[in-house]
Amino acid sequence: MSPNGSDRSPRRPMRRKLLQALTAGLVLATATGCSYNWEDFPRLGMPTPTTEEAPRILSLWQGSWAAALAVGVLVWGLILWSAMFHRRSRTKVEVPPQTRYNMPIEALYTVVPLIIVSVLFYFTARDESKLLSLKDKPDVTVNVVGFQWSWCFNMIENVEGSTGDAKTARELDAIPDRYKEDFPANAGGVYDCGTPGTRNPQTGNPGPTLWLPKGKTVRFVLTSRDVIHSFWVVPFLMKQDVIPGHTNAFEVTPNKEGTFLGKCAELCGVDHSRMLFNVKVVSPERYEQHLKDLAKKGQTGYVPAGIAQTSHEKNRETNNL
Repeated sequence: MSPNGSDRSPRRPMRRKLLQALTAGLVLATATGCSYNWEDFPRLGMPTPTTEEAPRILSLWQGSWAAALAVGVLVWGLILWSAMFHRRSRTKVEVPPQTRYNMPIEALYTVVPLIIVSVLFYFTARDESKLLSLKDKPDVTVNVVGFQWSWCFNMIENVEGSTGDAKTARELDAIPDRYKEDFPANAGGVYDCGTPGTRNPQTGNPGPTLWLPKGKTVRFVLTSRDVIHSFWVVPFLMKQDVIPGHTNAFEVTPNKEGTFLGKCAELCGVDHSRMLFNVKVVSPERYEQHLKDLAKKGQTGYVPAGIAQTSHEKNRETNNL
């Protein structure tokens, strides 16, 4: 019996409150998930991949979540176990045995995090090395030019009606020679530029539209005219900084047709949120026709790629030769 003469155990109210809290949490979780598409659950918030390289990124994302969940379950389990089975007794007031240290446990929580971090580092380094590797001759090369507050796309291609050579064009002086070596010979090229007010004619989404061919390896050469931006095509699951005076590049192979959203993922100033664009993946035939259409509009040659290489970047180029 309890001190007040009642037969009710003092632990029952606590258990009842715990049960009520768990029930409320379950109801809240199921209520908020009514409109959730469970087919999307395995991607854990990631969009559907639309390139051949994107599944590698998705796999790394899922593996990180799995590791985090395993650690979380272990920690939560130990916390709940300690809280439930090692509570201070209401009937005993003596001080429990005190332990200054426990070498096996201290070694455990030192070694296990090191193993977890090492494994995550290995897979991240492996996938990053693969994703940033460049082929000798990509099928398509696009110079992405970021500027406040939109994007330009230099299509480095041999296009009927456009004369010139991308390897010697003054507008592309900011691009390092190691990328120019893979440019097509005598590529006059075409370009497309946008403003924050530009809209995709089919979807109405803001920003300029970059056309790409399905099934072709596309190399993005990223340059900036002013500050640091970040080129992110959301369903490509790949983004990279666009840095003035320093050129970055990566390659993807789109494998699904459609129009996809892109944005700047680096806070670049007051109108950063307006730096949107679209990527339209079409058949190779429609892509070639689009290049001809740009040439007919007079959008031949190239727009200035951006700020020239810094001395540090030039030294890096020399040392890599």
